[in-house]
Amino acid sequence: MRSINLSAKLAQFDTHWDPHVVADYNDNDVMVVKFQGEFPFHLHEDTDDFFLVLDGEMVMDIEDASHTVKAGELFIVPKGVTHRPRAETECKVLLIEPKGVPNTGDPETAASKPRI
Repeated sequence: MRSINLSAKLAQFDTHWDPHVVADYNDNDVMVVKFQGEFPFHLHEDTDDFFLVLDGEMVMDIEDASHTVKAGELFIVPKGVTHRPRAETECKVLLIEPKGVPNTGDPETAASKPRI
């Protein structure tokens, strides 16, 4: 057992939309990622999508609505709901996803999830 410094982990990379696994939680990956710009609209058929904004601000576009999510707030997208995260300026986010779930909902277009 050990503590994990999320700021130190985020400082290890500069890329956007590139999740990095920092811990395991049951059968889930706990990841940090930096957002800037728009991610493509997508959905996850079998799992909810968990976002906790650590720093900055993001917007979650859900079908016909947009939700602003600020630092210290979390947003959960229910499974099967089409969504798109976006951020005008860099935003740092913690994600929790079941192991093996592609970030785009499609294994062919998903980013790899390196462990740091």
